[in-house]
Amino acid sequence: MSFAKEKLKALKAIAVALTAAVLLASCDSKLLHPQMVIGVLLPTTSSERWINDGDYLRNNLISKGYKVEVRFAEDNIDLQVQQLKEMLESNVHCLVIASIDSLALLDGLTQAYKRGIPVISYDRLLLNTQAVSYYVSFDNKNVGTQIAQYIETQYQLETAKDEGRSYTIEFFMGSPDDNNAIKLHDGIIEVLDKYLKSGVLVCKSGETEFGKTCILRWSRDTAKKRCDNLLDIYYKDSKLDIACSAYDGFAYGIRDSLLAHGYKVGTNWPCVTGQDAEIKAVQNIIEGSQAMTIYKDSRELSAKCVTMVDALFHGMRPEINNKTDYNNGRMNVLSYLCRPVTIDAFNIEQILVQGGYYTKGQLGLE
Repeated sequence: MSFAKEKLKALKAIAVALTAAVLLASCDSKLLHPQMVIGVLLPTTSSERWINDGDYLRNNLISKGYKVEVRFAEDNIDLQVQQLKEMLESNVHCLVIASIDSLALLDGLTQAYKRGIPVISYDRLLLNTQAVSYYVSFDNKNVGTQIAQYIETQYQLETAKDEGRSYTIEFFMGSPDDNNAIKLHDGIIEVLDKYLKSGVLVCKSGETEFGKTCILRWSRDTAKKRCDNLLDIYYKDSKLDIACSAYDGFAYGIRDSLLAHGYKVGTNWPCVTGQDAEIKAVQNIIEGSQAMTIYKDSRELSAKCVTMVDALFHGMRPEINNKTDYNNGRMNVLSYLCRPVTIDAFNIEQILVQGGYYTKGQLGLE
């Protein structure tokens, strides 16, 4: 069958599904989708962030009357491929996918597309496929920009050259199979590149490119090993001032490495950055072993995802705020990007506690 005929068949299947959904629209809202099953594929339970996403997605979708299946693949690519296959075999009506390696899912995504099963790319963009209906995430380049701007402000880099100041820096970037990680790195370098070129920031390893600083599967252990190697090779007789980390999990590994190399919180401790505002990270900020993190409210992200699911089954379009910046290699994916927020010791209570994300007890503030 030609691609054109396959596409026409898929579009007809979507039209049938949407027509059926519209006919259900007059039902009681809690029984709106009595037979609609949403399959949710998430990377791992090793991160607090993904556990929260799974809970929020499950609860929000159930509250709308959907049946929900949530699966975690524990960062095992083959397992996630198998989970996608099983969901297709169980005849789910919509897929929400945060991939470990999106290219590994291409066969399953092609089957979903042919069968008219809508796919929402959740947080991580699914690449090289036409199966994606929508993408919902945070503005990942802005995440990198905010991390870099925090460093810029804390060290007053704009005046450092004139005042004869310079600082050492090393980079710990995200997984190479995650499109978000690349955009985050772009945001960081866009801000800090001029300081690296002027000598205000000195990367003694010379490793500033994404390919040299990326850490596969966002691994805490690999981040620790990278930090151990950098300190052993380049910082035996000098101090590391800034560990520019793209993830809270990296920051934990960096913390372990710094402690093992004799660094002490409150004296010669570097500025360690992060992302995700995990409880442990926020506690480390309070302690002083992490300078900041980027807060990405999973409640907002999951809520936006659910509006996309609803839109698909009602023949409507959800709110979109980006149509051009997320090309997955086959098309520009219609996207909604939520806003990240910088968190440090000065706004933890205002943003995280008063905003209801954590309690004082959870953070040890009582």
